Amino acid sequence: MTSSIAATTANLTVPDGSLYYEVRGSGPLVAFVGAPMDAGPFQGVAELLADEYTVLTLDPRGHGRSVLNDPDSDSTPELRADDLARLIAAVGAGPAAVFGSSGGAVTCLALAQTHSELVHTVIAHEPPLRELLADRESYRAQTDEMIAAHRAGDAEGAWRKFFAMTGMEIPEPMLSQMLAQMTGPDRSAAEIASDDFFYEHELHPTSGWQPDLEALKTAPARIVIGIGDDSAGQFCDKTSRALGAGLGIEPILFPGGHGGFTEDIEAFAKRVREVLREN
Repeated sequence: MTSSIAATTANLTVPDGSLYYEVRGSGPLVAFVGAPMDAGPFQGVAELLADEYTVLTLDPRGHGRSVLNDPDSDSTPELRADDLARLIAAVGAGPAAVFGSSGGAVTCLALAQTHSELVHTVIAHEPPLRELLADRESYRAQTDEMIAAHRAGDAEGAWRKFFAMTGMEIPEPMLSQMLAQMTGPDRSAAEIASDDFFYEHELHPTSGWQPDLEALKTAPARIVIGIGDDSAGQFCDKTSRALGAGLGIEPILFPGGHGGFTEDIEAFAKRVREVLREN
């Protein structure tokens, strides 16, 4: 059961656009960050943690309710880290703990490198850092193929290539249903623009980002690497373990898979709370 703590919503003007964010609860600040995922899927966990923490969620640049003056500009981890730094300062409750999932985990690692004074704990949940893998060239090529499919107007084909590359095994009936919702004619213009932005301006800069391992080793923030219980053998399991090996950190397990925070919300929130209390 989620709490009844309501979210305060706001928009923050940044030099090249506007960022939408939500704040719940009170106490030490913890931010939940996705990319390209917006604030919505974090809502359940955010509501459960708002009894103990000030919880910040946001739509990353170019997605949802966060808009860019130039929608053809790239979204790099460094730019998203700058956005997150501005939001932490705007909320005024830092330094913060930050939980990032997928591309959001890359954002949070970049934050630890570039704005170390604003963060005391980084939980990087399944960061897709292909450049840490021995077979990185294969993943670069597969990424190029899915972008080419999207540019050719084959949205379903692009997403099928995406799921195949990530190793997420989804039964065909379920996958077909998902893809019908993700690529069907009922999508809004904003949803189509979000997909376009992801493929054209965010996918390569995020998965191709190379962390500064020495900077992260010496950063004042505690770095935690999270992997889903159900993610064994998948792309992000491999990249997370490679990051752990580079940093000398043993990854820890979280409930569910890549999107475990939407699968068993109470168990996931409990795990996050345990990790935050270890600090």
